[in-house]
Amino acid sequence: MNEIRVTLPQPSVSYPIKIQKGLLEHVGKEVSEMTTSRRVAVITDKNVEMHYGDQVKRKLTDEGFVVSMIVLEPGEQTKTFSVMSTVYSQLIEAGLTRSDVIVALGGGVVGDIAGFAAASYLRGVSFVQIPTSLLAQVDSSVGGKVGVDLPEGKNLVGAFYHPDKVLIDPLVLETLTDHYFADGMAEVIKYGCIQDSSFFMKLAELKTRQAVMTEIESIVSRCCEIKRKLVQQDEKDKGMRMLLNFGHTLGHAIEAFYHYESITHGHAVAIGMATLTEISERQGLTEAGTTKELRRVLKTHQLPAELADLTDYDAILPYVKNDKKQLKNKLHVVLLEKMGNAVIHQTDGDFFESLTLGGQKP
Repeated sequence: MNEIRVTLPQPSVSYPIKIQKGLLEHVGKEVSEMTTSRRVAVITDKNVEMHYGDQVKRKLTDEGFVVSMIVLEPGEQTKTFSVMSTVYSQLIEAGLTRSDVIVALGGGVVGDIAGFAAASYLRGVSFVQIPTSLLAQVDSSVGGKVGVDLPEGKNLVGAFYHPDKVLIDPLVLETLTDHYFADGMAEVIKYGCIQDSSFFMKLAELKTRQAVMTEIESIVSRCCEIKRKLVQQDEKDKGMRMLLNFGHTLGHAIEAFYHYESITHGHAVAIGMATLTEISERQGLTEAGTTKELRRVLKTHQLPAELADLTDYDAILPYVKNDKKQLKNKLHVVLLEKMGNAVIHQTDGDFFESLTLGGQKP
């Protein structure tokens, strides 16, 4: 047998995450600093375009860019292969080349779609994340995970493809509804749960959205710092980075069961975090009282801790088997040993068995 080995130098990945109120006013300059090209495609959705589309287009145009706007329908239902085909066609129509830039202007759905387009169109073009939701600012815009959903589950097709820059302007959060602000707070709370108990306690003291906004730059910064550390240790999500999935194994199953309509991502993750912690505490894997503490903080930030109809778990749990966090035919769930200290627990579907016992709480 002849064997020929291909060895390629792997370039290091490094990009800035800039967090500053009013940063959107400087988007033209920020993009101009990273490219000599003067062609940009901005991928956004109708809601974000209404608030910030003209501003971003104007700032890019002022720097000499030819700007094409690709405006999608909002919502998780948009994150499909059929939509990707439309996006690719519009990129071709805009004349975008490999030396040009894609800008993701929106929440997690837009960031995932734009990032996947950047990773795959012409086999890779540069892109910039400008997250406009709290959830995207603290989580999905950082770390390079991009992709789309399948009918069988969320984020089952995608790539690891990092942006060239992440530009975070906390002022854009002012246009979020209370529901979607709370959605982002679920991810914020997650970071305290898995890595920083003092951060968790700080969130417990911030009783209102207004109180959170007074501390928003430091809150976003702390979340991004925790994620940066975990991503640098484990870019491809096979080890420590999996801690970021706390609440997501069950949360993604809940989203898929409800067709990404009646329960949004952060609310599903909140239910997932509280439910898994209750199960693990009952099994002696989590310090007593942790569930009560977590439920209290979720309630403070207008988030649910359980499903409205517990009997739905009979139909929800089959989605868990499709979860992308399965490795070597084992399900890896993230549990809290205690607040601020998460671990990866290898198990199987039986871990969730108590949820299907007549819809009773674990």
